[in-house]
Amino acid sequence: MKKFGPALLITAAFIGPGTVTTASMAGANFGYALVWALLFSVIATFVLQEMAARLGLVTGRGLAEAIRNQFSGVGKWIVITLVVSAIGAGNAAYQAGNLTGAALGLSSVMGGSIVQWVCLLATIAIALLISGKFVLIEKVLIALVLLMSLVFLITMLMAGPDFAAMFTGLMSFSAPTGSELMIIALIGTTVVPYNLFLHASIVARKPPVRSQLNQAISDSRMDSALSIGIGGVVTFAVLSCAATAFFATQTQLQATNIALQLEPLLGTYANLFFATGLFAAGLTSSITAPLAAAYAVCGALGWRTELTNIRFKIVWLAVIVIGVLFASLGIKPLAAILFAQATNGLLLPIIALFLIYTMNNKTLLGEHKNGVLANLLGGVIVLFVSALGLYKLSQLFL
Repeated sequence: MKKFGPALLITAAFIGPGTVTTASMAGANFGYALVWALLFSVIATFVLQEMAARLGLVTGRGLAEAIRNQFSGVGKWIVITLVVSAIGAGNAAYQAGNLTGAALGLSSVMGGSIVQWVCLLATIAIALLISGKFVLIEKVLIALVLLMSLVFLITMLMAGPDFAAMFTGLMSFSAPTGSELMIIALIGTTVVPYNLFLHASIVARKPPVRSQLNQAISDSRMDSALSIGIGGVVTFAVLSCAATAFFATQTQLQATNIALQLEPLLGTYANLFFATGLFAAGLTSSITAPLAAAYAVCGALGWRTELTNIRFKIVWLAVIVIGVLFASLGIKPLAAILFAQATNGLLLPIIALFLIYTMNNKTLLGEHKNGVLANLLGGVIVLFVSALGLYKLSQLFL
């Protein structure tokens, strides 16, 4: 049995600039107080990604196509509009965060403005997608992201994490004053809505024969558990490094000193390595995010989901262009990245509800539809994230 499969790509996709920046800000501003939120995010990611992968394996369809076929008449177009709007808005913001993070890495080492680097990176992403040869390059970039992850893990151990504070944060389930947006961002950067579409579409390309379906689902669950578990450990390592370097010393985290947390291991090379990691993570996500949006939008509208299809190309190009526009608005880099993750967190309940609804269709999934436990866990995730989002929005308007 293969231990790793498509879920490893999902992990590499969510360990982008958003994850590194958001986890760093969470650790720097709140220490270990939000470890419980990170654990919730990892569990939620596994629950929802397992559903998406199971859908793709059983039906041979992507999530968007499956959702589209659940409805008819006016309801169908309302659902399509919601999915397209949610993924369009979420991915545009997410793409801005990807480009900003990669540009921040390049700017800190080579100088130049964030906007200039954003435009160059967008051009590179477009060229790679048009050429169709981005797969090999993406593997190299993923390797760099995984290397950066390893450095964070080693640094966390070298810096000597506060295990008592860590355990307290895990069991407290408390939200320190002003941490609501950070909690939403932690969830949004881990449980990325577009990854649900990406995962289902990847496994649907080569659905197993019926006689091997149960084994394929079992393998997929193992793949998701291992891959997402690794992602969670890496995200925690980033949070822990920042808690030790910034929160414990009462040092304010800024774009200019974010690499300080790697100095225990890398010394004067910390800034260069951190910048390289941000660039790799940002460019990798800048390729996967537009692709996932194209799968989602084209699938929802009933268009062909092929790389060579002109409509497919127009969708991913639009996401990149809008991402560039958002990234060029002059918002502070760290704030822009945090906003992107929070946007994903607010949009997550919409996509999760459609996923859970689809996973309860016995005609579509037969014996592989959701059971009581899957529905219960999915419902808790939707209710928690919705309540948190509504609370944060009420603060803005009241």
